[in-house]
Amino acid sequence: MTDNVVWHHATVTRQRREELHGHKGSVVWFTGLSGSGKSTLAHAVEEMLYLHGCRTFVLDGDNVRHGLNRDLGFSIEDRDENLRRVGETAKLFLEAGTIVLAAFISPLKRERAMIRTLMPHGDFLEIHCGAPVEVCEQRDPKGLYRKARSGEIKEFTGVSSPYEVPLKPDLAINTGEVSLDVSVQQVIQMLKCRGVIGFNFPDGEPS
Repeated sequence: MTDNVVWHHATVTRQRREELHGHKGSVVWFTGLSGSGKSTLAHAVEEMLYLHGCRTFVLDGDNVRHGLNRDLGFSIEDRDENLRRVGETAKLFLEAGTIVLAAFISPLKRERAMIRTLMPHGDFLEIHCGAPVEVCEQRDPKGLYRKARSGEIKEFTGVSSPYEVPLKPDLAINTGEVSLDVSVQQVIQMLKCRGVIGFNFPDGEPS
Protein backbone atom coordinates (compact mmCIF):
# COMPACT_ATOMS: atom_id res chain seq x y z
CA MET A 1 0.00 0.00 0.00
CA THR A 2 1.30 3.46 -0.91
CA ASP A 3 0.86 6.81 0.83
CA ASN A 4 -1.59 7.72 -1.94
CA VAL A 5 -4.21 5.27 -0.60
CA VAL A 6 -6.19 6.97 2.16
CA TRP A 7 -9.26 5.66 4.00
CA HIS A 8 -12.29 7.81 3.15
CA HIS A 9 -14.55 8.53 6.13
CA ALA A 10 -18.22 8.45 5.12
CA THR A 11 -20.78 10.90 6.46
CA VAL A 12 -23.19 8.00 6.99
CA THR A 13 -21.50 6.31 9.94
CA ARG A 14 -21.89 2.83 11.33
CA GLN A 15 -23.77 4.27 14.30
CA ARG A 16 -26.30 5.96 12.02
CA ARG A 17 -26.78 2.73 10.06
CA GLU A 18 -27.33 0.76 13.26
CA GLU A 19 -29.90 3.30 14.43
CA LEU A 20 -31.72 2.88 11.12
CA HIS A 21 -31.59 -0.94 11.38
CA GLY A 22 -32.67 -1.07 15.00
CA HIS A 23 -29.82 -3.36 16.03
CA LYS A 24 -26.05 -3.37 16.26
CA GLY A 25 -23.66 -4.86 13.76
CA SER A 26 -21.68 -7.95 14.70
CA VAL A 27 -19.50 -10.68 13.20
CA VAL A 28 -20.71 -14.09 14.38
CA TRP A 29 -18.05 -16.65 13.49
CA PHE A 30 -19.09 -20.32 13.36
CA THR A 31 -16.08 -22.65 13.54
CA GLY A 32 -15.98 -26.43 13.58
CA LEU A 33 -15.21 -29.53 11.56
CA SER A 34 -16.67 -30.19 8.14
CA GLY A 35 -20.13 -31.63 8.76
CA SER A 36 -20.49 -30.07 12.21
CA GLY A 37 -23.47 -28.00 11.09
CA LYS A 38 -21.86 -24.56 10.83
CA SER A 39 -23.58 -23.45 7.62
CA THR A 40 -26.90 -25.03 8.56
CA LEU A 41 -26.91 -23.21 11.88
CA ALA A 42 -25.74 -19.91 10.39
CA HIS A 43 -28.55 -19.92 7.82
CA ALA A 44 -31.15 -20.94 10.41
CA VAL A 45 -30.06 -18.08 12.67
CA GLU A 46 -30.19 -15.70 9.71
CA GLU A 47 -33.75 -16.82 8.95
CA MET A 48 -34.82 -16.02 12.52
CA LEU A 49 -33.08 -12.64 12.47
CA TYR A 50 -34.53 -11.82 9.05
CA LEU A 51 -38.05 -12.55 10.28
CA HIS A 52 -37.44 -9.92 12.96
CA GLY A 53 -36.33 -7.31 10.45
CA CYS A 54 -32.57 -7.55 11.03
CA ARG A 55 -30.01 -6.76 8.34
CA THR A 56 -27.96 -9.93 7.91
CA PHE A 57 -25.64 -11.76 5.55
CA VAL A 58 -24.10 -15.25 5.62
CA LEU A 59 -20.52 -15.71 4.46
CA ASP A 60 -20.13 -19.40 3.69
CA GLY A 61 -16.87 -21.24 3.17
CA ASP A 62 -17.89 -22.84 -0.13
CA ASN A 63 -19.72 -19.81 -1.53
CA VAL A 64 -16.80 -17.39 -1.26
CA ARG A 65 -14.60 -19.80 -3.21
CA HIS A 66 -16.98 -19.53 -6.17
CA GLY A 67 -16.20 -15.84 -6.61
CA LEU A 68 -14.22 -13.73 -4.16
CA ASN A 69 -11.60 -16.42 -3.53
CA ARG A 70 -11.87 -18.53 -6.66
CA ASP A 71 -8.16 -17.97 -7.35
CA LEU A 72 -7.09 -19.67 -4.12
CA GLY A 73 -6.24 -23.32 -3.54
CA PHE A 74 -5.92 -25.24 -0.30
CA SER A 75 -2.27 -24.79 0.61
CA ILE A 76 -1.55 -23.34 4.06
CA GLU A 77 -0.76 -20.00 2.47
CA ASP A 78 -3.94 -19.98 0.39
CA ARG A 79 -6.08 -21.01 3.35
CA ASP A 80 -4.63 -18.14 5.37
CA GLU A 81 -5.34 -15.71 2.54
CA ASN A 82 -8.85 -17.13 2.15
CA LEU A 83 -9.65 -16.31 5.78
CA ARG A 84 -7.91 -12.94 5.65
CA ARG A 85 -10.09 -11.86 2.73
CA VAL A 86 -13.20 -13.16 4.46
CA GLY A 87 -12.26 -11.27 7.61
CA GLU A 88 -11.80 -8.02 5.68
CA THR A 89 -15.12 -8.59 3.90
CA ALA A 90 -16.87 -9.23 7.21
CA LYS A 91 -15.35 -6.01 8.56
CA LEU A 92 -16.92 -4.02 5.71
CA PHE A 93 -20.32 -5.58 6.40
CA LEU A 94 -19.83 -4.74 10.08
CA GLU A 95 -19.23 -1.11 9.17
CA ALA A 96 -22.55 -1.26 7.31
CA GLY A 97 -24.26 -2.21 10.57
CA THR A 98 -24.98 -5.74 9.39
CA ILE A 99 -25.03 -8.92 11.45
CA VAL A 100 -22.52 -11.10 9.60
CA LEU A 101 -22.79 -14.86 10.06
CA ALA A 102 -19.55 -16.49 8.87
CA ALA A 103 -19.31 -20.28 8.63
CA PHE A 104 -15.74 -21.50 8.15
CA ILE A 105 -13.80 -24.48 9.48
CA SER A 106 -10.98 -22.05 10.41
CA PRO A 107 -9.11 -24.84 12.22
CA LEU A 108 -6.23 -22.89 13.76
CA LYS A 109 -6.34 -20.60 16.78
CA ARG A 110 -3.98 -18.11 15.15
CA GLU A 111 -6.34 -17.77 12.17
CA ARG A 112 -9.32 -17.01 14.36
CA ALA A 113 -7.25 -14.65 16.51
CA MET A 114 -6.12 -12.80 13.39
CA ILE A 115 -9.71 -12.25 12.30
CA ARG A 116 -10.72 -11.14 15.79
CA THR A 117 -8.02 -8.44 15.72
CA LEU A 118 -9.57 -6.97 12.55
CA MET A 119 -12.78 -6.11 14.42
CA PRO A 120 -13.44 -3.53 17.12
CA HIS A 121 -13.44 -5.02 20.60
CA GLY A 122 -16.58 -7.04 21.31
CA ASP A 123 -17.77 -7.19 17.69
CA PHE A 124 -16.36 -10.65 16.95
CA LEU A 125 -18.38 -13.48 18.51
CA GLU A 126 -16.91 -16.96 18.15
CA ILE A 127 -19.23 -19.96 18.18
CA HIS A 128 -17.74 -23.44 18.33
CA CYS A 129 -19.92 -26.05 16.62
CA GLY A 130 -18.56 -28.99 18.55
CA ALA A 131 -19.80 -32.13 16.87
CA PRO A 132 -17.17 -34.87 17.29
CA VAL A 133 -15.39 -36.12 14.20
CA GLU A 134 -17.22 -39.48 14.38
CA VAL A 135 -20.57 -37.73 14.05
CA CYS A 136 -19.31 -35.45 11.28
CA GLU A 137 -17.96 -38.44 9.41
CA GLN A 138 -21.27 -40.28 9.73
CA ARG A 139 -23.06 -37.28 8.24
CA ASP A 140 -20.40 -36.61 5.59
CA PRO A 141 -22.82 -34.57 3.43
CA LYS A 142 -20.20 -33.94 0.71
CA GLY A 143 -18.40 -37.29 0.88
CA LEU A 144 -15.22 -35.49 1.92
CA TYR A 145 -14.26 -37.75 4.82
CA ARG A 146 -14.50 -40.78 2.56
CA LYS A 147 -12.23 -39.11 0.03
CA ALA A 148 -9.81 -38.05 2.78
CA ARG A 149 -9.64 -41.59 4.20
CA SER A 150 -8.90 -42.96 0.73
CA GLY A 151 -6.16 -40.40 0.15
CA GLU A 152 -8.00 -38.42 -2.54
CA ILE A 153 -7.94 -35.29 -0.38
CA LYS A 154 -4.70 -34.32 1.35
CA GLU A 155 -4.45 -32.29 4.56
CA PHE A 156 -8.11 -32.70 5.47
CA THR A 157 -9.10 -31.19 8.82
CA GLY A 158 -10.02 -33.82 11.39
CA VAL A 159 -8.37 -36.65 9.43
CA SER A 160 -4.88 -35.68 8.29
CA SER A 161 -4.80 -32.07 9.46
CA PRO A 162 -5.44 -30.78 13.01
CA TYR A 163 -8.40 -28.83 14.33
CA GLU A 164 -7.60 -26.64 17.34
CA VAL A 165 -10.67 -26.40 19.55
CA PRO A 166 -11.37 -22.86 20.80
CA LEU A 167 -10.47 -22.59 24.48
CA LYS A 168 -12.81 -19.71 25.29
CA PRO A 169 -15.44 -19.33 22.58
CA ASP A 170 -18.27 -16.89 23.15
CA LEU A 171 -20.61 -19.85 22.76
CA ALA A 172 -20.00 -23.59 22.51
CA ILE A 173 -22.75 -25.80 21.08
CA ASN A 174 -22.59 -29.58 20.84
CA THR A 175 -24.15 -29.70 17.39
CA GLY A 176 -23.74 -33.48 17.40
CA GLU A 177 -26.42 -33.80 20.09
CA VAL A 178 -28.33 -30.52 20.37
CA SER A 179 -31.18 -29.98 17.92
CA LEU A 180 -31.05 -27.21 15.34
CA ASP A 181 -33.97 -25.36 16.97
CA VAL A 182 -32.29 -25.33 20.36
CA SER A 183 -28.98 -24.31 18.79
CA VAL A 184 -30.69 -21.34 17.11
CA GLN A 185 -32.24 -20.35 20.43
CA GLN A 186 -28.82 -20.39 22.07
CA VAL A 187 -27.31 -18.14 19.42
CA ILE A 188 -30.25 -15.73 19.55
CA GLN A 189 -29.98 -15.57 23.33
CA MET A 190 -26.25 -14.84 23.09
CA LEU A 191 -26.89 -12.00 20.64
CA LYS A 192 -29.50 -10.58 22.97
CA CYS A 193 -27.21 -10.85 26.01
CA ARG A 194 -24.40 -9.11 24.10
CA GLY A 195 -26.70 -6.25 23.17
CA VAL A 196 -26.63 -6.94 19.43
CA ILE A 197 -30.40 -7.40 19.21
CA GLY A 198 -33.23 -6.42 21.50
CA PHE A 199 -36.16 -8.68 20.61
CA ASN A 200 -37.30 -11.68 22.61
CA PHE A 201 -37.26 -15.16 21.16
CA PRO A 202 -40.84 -15.87 19.99
CA ASP A 203 -41.27 -19.05 22.01
CA GLY A 204 -39.79 -17.64 25.20
CA GLU A 205 -36.26 -17.68 26.53
CA PRO A 206 -34.21 -20.78 25.70
CA SER A 207 -33.63 -23.08 28.62
